[in-house]
Amino acid sequence: MASLVPCPHCGPRPKEEFTIKGAALARPTPDAGPDDWFDYVYLRDNPRGAYEEYWHHTSGCRRWLVVDRNTATHEIAACRDATSGRKKGLGA
Repeated sequence: MASLVPCPHCGPRPKEEFTIKGAALARPTPDAGPDDWFDYVYLRDNPRGAYEEYWHHTSGCRRWLVVDRNTATHEIAACRDATSGRKKGLGA
């Protein structure tokens, strides 16, 4: 059975329609110091378990999404439009 991603615009779609673009991290403010920008650009925790990532629906609506995925099981718990705001505790 193929893995389906619950796109909030297109409905359940095959994962092959999406491109994973990386961790959905809170971006530093424009006036943040060089250390904050270095950490944001280059350092990643690479956790095992629940993780939020930016995905692009390249073969569908072409929208940016935030996908909450378990990195150990690859199970997708949630998917939302990247412009809809962030969960509590994740900044922005």
